Amino acid sequence: MGIIKAKDVSYQYVRRDEDDNIEDINIALDKVNLDVERGQFICILGHNGSGKSTFAKHINALLTPSEGTLYVDGIDTSDEDRVMDVRQKAGMIFQNPDNQIIASIVEEDVGFGPENMGVPTDEIWERVTRSLKAVGMWKYREGSPNKLSGGQKQRVAIAGVMAMEPQCIVADEPTAMLDPIGRSEVIEALHQLNREKGVTVILITHYMEEVVEADKVFVMDQGKIALKGTPKEVFSRVDDLRKLSLDVPQVTMLAYELKKEGLDIPSGILTRQELIDALPTPPYN
Repeated sequence: MGIIKAKDVSYQYVRRDEDDNIEDINIALDKVNLDVERGQFICILGHNGSGKSTFAKHINALLTPSEGTLYVDGIDTSDEDRVMDVRQKAGMIFQNPDNQIIASIVEEDVGFGPENMGVPTDEIWERVTRSLKAVGMWKYREGSPNKLSGGQKQRVAIAGVMAMEPQCIVADEPTAMLDPIGRSEVIEALHQLNREKGVTVILITHYMEEVVEADKVFVMDQGKIALKGTPKEVFSRVDDLRKLSLDVPQVTMLAYELKKEGLDIPSGILTRQELIDALPTPPYN
């Protein structure tokens, strides 16, 4: 079993009236099956309302399945007695870093989680040091989070989760409120933690460019897994992605259009360099 395993996971949002009668039922997840191996960098894509954020909240036990089972490192997230065990294994990063940063000093904020877990003081500061250095925010340790850019705040939020030493980080659209520079900083920080620390990363996003270096991609639609595979496999299916109201990276689209015009180019081009290498060499007279 992988570190994250979903078996026929379904979830319904139920709306009730003043008399507690059911007015409406919205099926957000519909028999989702998904397996994430330890140490992988996984991306989950989908348009708004596809179910991707609802699924992310299940991994951290913020929600539990209406039907089916979700396991985090072998623990059933529906087991109320083990919710804290689940959350120590799977840390959560949200869209808005201001919702996660609560202290007035960066290093104190990063140490807040371990302190609540009862970690000894000396070890807390060791974790704070390692985590801030891992995300490139060590030199800001004594500053106020309020003076940081959006990307820097999000890296502090990542450090705060890292200080709790989870085996998995679930990042629910962590770059949605950031400018391109901030997005790049945060995605690189997540990849670095994955490469150097072996932390499993599950990135929920709708930015196609953030998916290119993932180990595996899952595309959700109407609460189901519609497509899955490596980035190259998924982005080779341009027409299918369009039907799901999703775009592809610009360079992938350019390669796709060139291929349609008759150029001998492989499907699933992901980077500019791949496209350059794939273009036929012009004849010389």
